[in-house]
Amino acid sequence: MQHQLLLDNIAKYVSLSADEQQEIISRFHYKKIKKKQFLLEAGDVSNRSIFVISGCLRSYAVDKNGTEHVLQFAPAGWWITDMRSYLTGEPARLSIDAIEETEVLYVSKADFEELNVRIPRFEHFNRVLAQKALATYQHRQIDNSVLAAMERYSNFCELYPSLILSLPQKQVASYIGVTPEFLSKMLNTTLVK
Repeated sequence: MQHQLLLDNIAKYVSLSADEQQEIISRFHYKKIKKKQFLLEAGDVSNRSIFVISGCLRSYAVDKNGTEHVLQFAPAGWWITDMRSYLTGEPARLSIDAIEETEVLYVSKADFEELNVRIPRFEHFNRVLAQKALATYQHRQIDNSVLAAMERYSNFCELYPSLILSLPQKQVASYIGVTPEFLSKMLNTTLVK
C-alpha cells in the first residue's frame, strides 16, 4: 500500500481512527519522480507538501556563481517543501529535485489545511513536525557556525545514515559547507590515521 509509510509516520506521534486515516489517504496523491526531475524550481510557488515513500529528494539554492547549497535531503519517511514559499505564496528560493528515482505522496496546501481543520490530531502531528524541523535547523545553523568540517560531517552521518554511501560526495560536501575536494582530502586523511 503506497500510503502505509505515511500512516506509519503519523502514527509515531498521534493515533487516528480508520475514518481519519481514510480521509488523509484520499487527499494525498502518488507520483513517481525520475532522477534529476524537479518537483519545485526556484521562482515557482510551493503549493504542496511532499512526503517521500522511496528514493531521495533534496532541496537546495544556487548562488550567483552557480554553486549549489544543499539545505536538506529527504529520504524515505521524510517531508520536504520550500516552507517560506508554501506559507506566504511568494516565489520559492529553493529548488527540489530527485537524486534518484523516487516515489512521493503530495498534498495540496488547500487539502492540507482542510485536513488540519477536520482532523485535530493531524494538526497536532503537523505542529510536532514543525517544532522538530525548527529545532533541527537551529542546531544545523549553530553547527555550521561553531563546528569544524569533520564534526559537521559526523553530524551529517548521524542525521542521514541511510544516505552516506549512496550520495555523491559533491552533494555531501555542499550540505556540510565545504568543497568536494576538501571533503575528499579530509576523509582520506581520516582513513589513513
